[in-house]
Amino acid sequence: MARPKVFLTRMIAEPAMQQLYQAFEIDVWEGENPPPHEVILAKASHLDGILTLLTDQIDRPVIEKLAKNGKVISQMSVGFDNIDIATATRLGIPVGHTPGVLTETTADFTWALIMAASRRVIEADQEVHRGIWHHWGPGILLGLELTGATLGIIGFGRIGQAVAKRATGFNMRVLYHDFNHHPDLEKSLGVSYVSLEDLLAQSDIVTIHTYLSKETFHYFGREKFEKMKPTAILINTARGQIINPGDLLWALQEKKIGVAALDVFEPEPIPVDHPLLRLPNVIITPHIASATTKTRIRMALMACENLQAGLKGEPLPYCANPQVYKK
Repeated sequence: MARPKVFLTRMIAEPAMQQLYQAFEIDVWEGENPPPHEVILAKASHLDGILTLLTDQIDRPVIEKLAKNGKVISQMSVGFDNIDIATATRLGIPVGHTPGVLTETTADFTWALIMAASRRVIEADQEVHRGIWHHWGPGILLGLELTGATLGIIGFGRIGQAVAKRATGFNMRVLYHDFNHHPDLEKSLGVSYVSLEDLLAQSDIVTIHTYLSKETFHYFGREKFEKMKPTAILINTARGQIINPGDLLWALQEKKIGVAALDVFEPEPIPVDHPLLRLPNVIITPHIASATTKTRIRMALMACENLQAGLKGEPLPYCANPQVYKK
């Protein structure tokens, strides 16, 4: 009996690859960059399943071709805004993702950016590498003291909550804004729910942990930057499209905010000649908030579990569109 045909849009962690090679006929895109959309489209109608990453465009044409034989889409990420979920559900294809696994890793990295931005670590390191070492002086590379500062968290899901827990060690005042109130967590985590306007006006650091959706696309633009402190630090480890990049450049140049520290951007990768890269008060890392060996192995194994379940006709353990099983 022929083994199911599966296409992987990138190499993943070795433990998961071993499982897949043992069970399926595997076709892997071995390039470092994502496969072109036309490659995915050409392969789709000949597959039983596909394992994707957030950088892959899995749109209606791909899913319609996949639906000829395909039984499952398994994505190795928490988010799935690159996949046309409505079309997949309509055509009866379950979509897997990897929720929960990134929480602690992303919260840790958020704090890495907070610390680096508040104490100007990258800027200081670059000065030393350029041969600039100022003698100690009372006004050299002054930064924000985190102890007692106000942290504003936009989006209070798992990651936002994990970020808040870490703030207790700095005796920070923590505000949050979310589409939902979490009164049960406010006492246990020592946080306060406020309006978005109050959060932006009062926070020394604003960190974004909300989902990307039609409502949050370019959510951060001039109107919101105008409401922030001119010394505020903006952190984004969620999705690049939540911030309007042109308006961010304006806000930094016009000193509407003090610093931006971003692990995500629109577009990715950021063009090497982008004017933001010339500003000393900007930190940009290449979407590495989940980049620990332990987390990436767990993500790969979860994606593998979803793929195996879907190809067996079983419910996916981590399903992004559970409504598909009601059809």
